[in-house]
Amino acid sequence: MKVGLISLGCAKNQIDSEEVLSYLARNEFIIVGDLSLAEMIIINTCGFLKASKKEAYDVIDEVKEYNVPIVVIGCLAERNEEELKKDKPFVDLVIPIHDYPNFGYKLQKLIKDKKLSGNVENTKRVYSTPSYQAYLKISDGCNNRCTYCTIPLIRGGFHSIPLKTLQIQMDEIASNGVKELVVISQDTTRYGTDHPELKEDICTLLKEALKHEEFKFIRLLYLYPDEITDSLIDLFKDNPRLTPYFDVPIQHSSDKILSRMHRRGDRKYLSSLFKKIREKIPNAILRTTIMVGFPSENEEDIADLLSFMNEVKFDHLGVFTYSREKGTPSYDYDEQVPSKVKAERYNRVMKEQAKISYEQNKKHLGEVMTALITGYDEENLCYRGTSYVFAPDDIDGELSIYSDRELEIGSCVKVKIVNTSIYDLIGELIH
Repeated sequence: MKVGLISLGCAKNQIDSEEVLSYLARNEFIIVGDLSLAEMIIINTCGFLKASKKEAYDVIDEVKEYNVPIVVIGCLAERNEEELKKDKPFVDLVIPIHDYPNFGYKLQKLIKDKKLSGNVENTKRVYSTPSYQAYLKISDGCNNRCTYCTIPLIRGGFHSIPLKTLQIQMDEIASNGVKELVVISQDTTRYGTDHPELKEDICTLLKEALKHEEFKFIRLLYLYPDEITDSLIDLFKDNPRLTPYFDVPIQHSSDKILSRMHRRGDRKYLSSLFKKIREKIPNAILRTTIMVGFPSENEEDIADLLSFMNEVKFDHLGVFTYSREKGTPSYDYDEQVPSKVKAERYNRVMKEQAKISYEQNKKHLGEVMTALITGYDEENLCYRGTSYVFAPDDIDGELSIYSDRELEIGSCVKVKIVNTSIYDLIGELIH
């Protein structure tokens, strides 16, 4: 039977999709990329925000035209199972996340011509990333209970994946020749704290990753500010293969807003943390995520935020507007900010960050850095690459590399930065 799978949302969802693909392959399904050839379509949905729900619904409506069984899984299936069944009655099967241990049993209801065996396992994946890159999900769920966030409603409480399981995954990933390992979870720096008796933490896990010489870039994403210990910073300082890219979502700088968001750490703490990172690791890249338009946010709070951005000078900063989500405490907060005001504040923050990003990028002029070749741009006659400066998904910007000889995709080369723009870097191959 030919099956097509559509994966929506974040990299963590992508890993779930890879585990589902492995289950399908082990049961001798044929995975097809062309949905017109599929005899069944599985959609792994995101359900984090209203926009995510709309995207999922749009995709479900689009695949209806293929007239084959539709299976909906993932976060939206977990968060809105009954509503989804009511809104999209033509969907043949909905499997929420809490039912993944019974994935095979559930899917068997649609499959009449074969007996399914085994189940979805986090040590078995069909990798959908390029051959030089792989994600490693080290935990799931979240205990932080930020007042705007639906993740605990969808993924439950925080739980670490056992280190032995992750060691098996890293062994396999390394054997595949992967050069960039991207370590992710909902709360990466909390790893191991749910089992203190094991005395394993994020530093323990990273030391295991460092044992694999194949990994030239080991990148950590989604770090909670007050969980970034001196030991973790020192580990990065002492190990060049740990990419000095600190992805630390702070959401805001105003103490008033941080308190209403139920975020740990105030403005003073955040300022001290970023100063410490840059003092210990001068070439550290700082990335954060900001939310504007949270209930009761006013012009004083925005002024505080813009001031903080100019103080820290983040290399990369993402902004999104507050989304009022049912089931979260902030849904019932007074002083909801009008959409028009949210949009204006979003634009103002993005405009300010563009200036900062440009100034930060100019500091790389003349720098020689190691780059991983990721593709070739036929239009501009240059290679594309990644380095310690950028996230693996191009969300920060692009590194263009000009070379007078052919370069192999997935190879590591030395590049000298010769030009910059607001978000991008341009380099030349060093022979």
